[in-house]
Amino acid sequence: MTDPTPVDSSGKVAPQDRSESGPFDEAEANPVRPYIDLGGIKVLPREGLNLRLEVEEQTKRIVAVGLDYAGSTLQVQPFAAPRSTGLWEETREQIRGQIRQQGGRVEEREGPLGPELLAEVPATGADGSAGMRLARFIGVDGPRWFLRGVIGGAAASDVEAAAKVEDLFRSIVVVRGASPMPPRDLIPLRMPATPGTA
Repeated sequence: MTDPTPVDSSGKVAPQDRSESGPFDEAEANPVRPYIDLGGIKVLPREGLNLRLEVEEQTKRIVAVGLDYAGSTLQVQPFAAPRSTGLWEETREQIRGQIRQQGGRVEEREGPLGPELLAEVPATGADGSAGMRLARFIGVDGPRWFLRGVIGGAAASDVEAAAKVEDLFRSIVVVRGASPMPPRDLIPLRMPATPGTA
């Protein structure tokens, strides 16, 4: 069996068919598709998809896009990356450390998009009780960008729901823009131009 996600000499981690099957770079996207434009990423609307923008209290800037779909949640964040090296290897290391610090459990496994982390993270239930929540951390290194996703809900453990959410992740277009940005900086996100299309 061939390894679906080779790590090339630059340390970039991405499915071999990324440029054909996504997540896409702006230059690879189909220009006629009716994307929801959120600045740093574009999302293809689909039946049953709800979109939430996660805003940082102090700065009021949008720091992540939450997508509710197929009984699951997918939180995505696009980051600037160097042209020649990837960020997913290093990012996984940081996530592992953070989860263990919080008292969670984490294991690395090979997923449909390449190496991913399956974690049990401490969470507070709606009734205030403490428990563990299952989450999958996925990431893909693209040309000059890195797209990170956190999957929760049904798709963290159910194969059918997972396939739908992975397909949603792969349909995302990352708009890196031409302006210089330090690696690891969040690519700016913004409100969609036409509210109510999601």
